[in-house]
Amino acid sequence: MTPKPHLLIVDDEAGIRESLSSILKDEGYHVEAVASAEEALQRAAHGDLEVILLDVWLPGLDGLEALSRLQVIPRAPAVIMISGHGTIETAVRATKLGAFDFIEKPLFWCATLSNSGGSRRKISYSAASSAIVIRLSGTVCP
Repeated sequence: MTPKPHLLIVDDEAGIRESLSSILKDEGYHVEAVASAEEALQRAAHGDLEVILLDVWLPGLDGLEALSRLQVIPRAPAVIMISGHGTIETAVRATKLGAFDFIEKPLFWCATLSNSGGSRRKISYSAASSAIVIRLSGTVCP
């Protein structure tokens, strides 16, 4: 059995970190969580993360600056930006900086994160009451 992706949750709100971590761990994912962009950059430097869920508005270094810095590390993970105060301009900027996707809080995990083997992985979630599908490595969620 192929292991599921290694995820990092970056959010300054403890409740968000704890709830997402709990859901994803229950699904069998290796999940870590940190409260700042600085911690995320240190952790990402190890090169073993596959997906980062990164809040836009963080104290100190913000999520967009962290996203920019993450893009230059070897084996950069896919970064999904999350924000409770997102704007179209912020989403466009994040995409231009290399974000895989941009979603608004609150996040409602509807199905499951699953791994279909090898480096192919898929994440299915519902955000703001509309179904959204994320494609990673060419795999599409049903």
